[in-house]
Amino acid sequence: MLRDITIGQFFPGNSFVHRVDPRVKLVLVIAMIIALFFAGGVVSYLLIATYELIVIWVSRIHFKMVVRGLKPILFIIIFTAILNLFYTPGDVLWAWHFLHITKQGIFTAIQMVARIMLLIIGTSMLTYTTSPIDLTDALERLLSPLKRLRVPVHELAMIMSIALRFIPTLIEETEKIISAQRARGADFESGNIIQRARAMVPILVPLFISAFRRADELATAMECRLYHGGEGRTRLKQLHICWIDYLAIFISALIFGTVIVLGRLGW
Repeated sequence: MLRDITIGQFFPGNSFVHRVDPRVKLVLVIAMIIALFFAGGVVSYLLIATYELIVIWVSRIHFKMVVRGLKPILFIIIFTAILNLFYTPGDVLWAWHFLHITKQGIFTAIQMVARIMLLIIGTSMLTYTTSPIDLTDALERLLSPLKRLRVPVHELAMIMSIALRFIPTLIEETEKIISAQRARGADFESGNIIQRARAMVPILVPLFISAFRRADELATAMECRLYHGGEGRTRLKQLHICWIDYLAIFISALIFGTVIVLGRLGW
């Protein structure tokens, strides 16, 4: 299960999606989320799904990797579908005691499952095709107007980027700890819920220690490189909007605008 968590991972490449300015990709992801919540019918959801499939194909990221990222939230998807299926009022098709299935419940369950899956896939493509450094610069540039209010924009962007980058590292560390504990005879699968929770203590304690140790090493490395926040900081790679970005904005705006219109029409 831990290996299926792919959020925060970056897959280097030179595809069209990789070359799009990270600021543009952040704005497009936000626009996609807004359009996704405006979608109201099969046609609008299929349009967003087609858009994301094209992005995956153009980015040259294996589709199995994208699907694997959905496995950790499979329980949330199923739980959401069950709640909407049995507890949505409407025309009853089947009933048993306090449980009932309605036409509206079936449609709502399918709608919510599609929305969650498309949301996770769309946001995952941002981290798959954008390096942590570019993502930090993009966040800082987009939030730069808040500097006038004395908001530590650079520090906030750096914190979010480091936290996102450390997810794969901590997952790898967790797998190593679990393998070491199992080699010592630890059992994490048998027993009731309380016993399983107690069995997680030998994993959580060394994991927290390792996380604090890595954070301390990172802080020491940043101090040795004379890091003092964003003041006076220069960038090796400057962000510039080019024709690729305008093309991505035009295509995405056309699709998202169509989705919003179709959603208003109930399609």
